[in-house]
Amino acid sequence: MRPLFTIVLLLASNCFMIAAWYGHLKFKSLPLWLAILASWGLAFFEYVLQVPANRLGYGEFSAFQLKILQEVITLIVFVIFASIFLKETLTLRHAISFALIFAAVVVAFYK
Repeated sequence: MRPLFTIVLLLASNCFMIAAWYGHLKFKSLPLWLAILASWGLAFFEYVLQVPANRLGYGEFSAFQLKILQEVITLIVFVIFASIFLKETLTLRHAISFALIFAAVVVAFYK
């Protein structure tokens, strides 16, 4: 159950992280200082979830596996966010790049 809970926390934390890092791109008229302040506010909640996820997951997963897992979750969340919120199109080139990163996850978790 701990591995699943770790993944759920990582997924939730990445939703906040992606919103903090890329959400302001849709609001270009917003002053930069306000975008930074809003991003910091969102990043707080990312850390509130990320730190417990890593604490809980460490031991079930190695630190290397936690990082690889976090990166692949970030990519999944980002693709959904960029497609829906930013209205960007995933190209074949980008999809192949992401697939190669997913291959790294398989390698990292292969026993």
